[in-house]
Amino acid sequence: MKLLNHTLLYLSASLIFILSIWAVVFYFSMMDEVYDSIDDGLENYKILIIKKAHQDTSLLNKRNFGESNYAIRPIKREWALRATEVFKDTAMYMEYEEEFETVRMLTTYFSTRNDRYYELKIIASMVEEDDLVADLLHALLWLYLAVIASAFIINNWVLRKIWRPFYQLQNELRGFKLGEDNVFSPPQTRVTEFRDMNDTVAALLKANIAVFQNQKQFIENVSHELQTPLAIALNKLELLLEQVQGEDAQVQLLANAIQHLERMTRLNKSLLLLSKIENQQFSKEERVDFNARLRQQIEDFGELLQYKRINLEIREEAQLNVLFNVDLADVLIANLLKNAIVHNHDGGSIRVRVTDNGFEIANTGRAQPLETDKLFTRFYRPTDHASSTGLGLAVVNAIAQRYHARVAYQYEGGLHHLSFRFIN
Repeated sequence: MKLLNHTLLYLSASLIFILSIWAVVFYFSMMDEVYDSIDDGLENYKILIIKKAHQDTSLLNKRNFGESNYAIRPIKREWALRATEVFKDTAMYMEYEEEFETVRMLTTYFSTRNDRYYELKIIASMVEEDDLVADLLHALLWLYLAVIASAFIINNWVLRKIWRPFYQLQNELRGFKLGEDNVFSPPQTRVTEFRDMNDTVAALLKANIAVFQNQKQFIENVSHELQTPLAIALNKLELLLEQVQGEDAQVQLLANAIQHLERMTRLNKSLLLLSKIENQQFSKEERVDFNARLRQQIEDFGELLQYKRINLEIREEAQLNVLFNVDLADVLIANLLKNAIVHNHDGGSIRVRVTDNGFEIANTGRAQPLETDKLFTRFYRPTDHASSTGLGLAVVNAIAQRYHARVAYQYEGGLHHLSFRFIN
């Protein structure tokens, strides 16, 4: 959920809660005001009726409300002196409505000049609470819709404009890649918090760029410093091997030394390659035709396939074109093919299948599944093959992580399946 919608969601929930409380408070405040106004009117009627009763004694015989809003009946002196004035709600049958309706009634007491006591009841029409509640809810609903509509407009116009520097910074960071000659330019803003965030991000990127450049320089220096003496040592040992004749023990020692130096050279190259991948030094990308790259790599491994009498078939079910680094694509395919060849037996088979979201290489080999939890870790070797460094599948896994892809292993039908799939 986007930030603006997240804000609108919380705002809507808060408004429902606040308006509900406001409606309850408003209802009771309004009803209190209504009761106060009606009671004041009844008090005024009381004074007028009592004055008129003193002037016209015929009113003292009005026992029923009838067409008027008051009734008078005589009571005993003792009761009149003990009783108190009371306001209360009661029900009365209304001819017009043809049903009982709530009215407000004042019950009070007074005496005449001849020391006779009377009970006076005065009624006044009340606001119908059920209708009032319905009207209030209706008005509240429209008020809520109006407030939400206003909040939505403000949220998508005013707040979007306020948050524009944040989204510009987000786009700038999304397009920024270490190793490319791009300059980070934070958006200009007058908001203090956004300026602080821009400065913090700029400082963080500057530090990361410096670390990246140092690591890149270190890797290049290590590559040069290690590969040169290794190459010289190999050349000298090969020359020495050519000069030594007839001494089987010395020849075997030299051959073993050369073999270990060659493995060290491959190990050095693989470790440097892993470091470069993890440091994102392969940043340049373009559309790579994996079908063509697979066919080219199969052709390059043709002699080795022929030497081990391995039958290879490729099935292209779709055209796989992905935004990828060309060098890493070649490394990925070469490592998977080499793994399938090296860990295969003479006269075995390899099946390559290309789909629209990746490719799979299945090969014969040991008639048992490999350790899946260790297969893609560094220096894991399922066999003690002399040419294996144990880093080939670790490099494949690093490339998969670099491109948010998924590399998986499965043993099925006597074949070891290694698949590389792009996650959409």
